[in-house]
Parts: sequence; C-alpha cells; structure tokens
Amino acid sequence: MTKQTTVRLPVGLAEDAEAVARVKGTSVNQLIVDSLAAEIDRVRADRDFTQRAKRLLERDKELLERLAE
Repeated sequence: MTKQTTVRLPVGLAEDAEAVARVKGTSVNQLIVDSLAAEIDRVRADRDFTQRAKRLLERDKELLERLAE
C-alpha cells in the first residue's frame, strides 16, 4: 500500500535530485523514498534521538490521560 503526498522542493534541490535520479537510473520519487528510508534508519540507530522521542511520547501520553479524566 502507498500513500500519495506532495513535496515542495526549492528549485535547486529539485534540479539536483532530478540529475542524481537520472544518473542512478531511477525516478525522483524513488530517490526520495530511498533517502527517507535511510534517514529513518539513521535516527532509529541514534540513541539520543530515540531517548528524546520516548520522553516526548511519554509526556504526550500523560497529557492525554490527564485530559481524559
């Protein structure tokens, strides 16, 4: 299953992405998908990031529980 979204890129970045995709023999869409997947893998391996994410999620959970009372 896929989800469609629109990404607005600065002109220079869009042109660079098109050139990179063309040289790699892929689409700009696939280049973006691959880049996002690599970034998500990178932050998942970043202990500091995951700790901050857990703290934020715990805070959100506490707020939601307080609002539900």
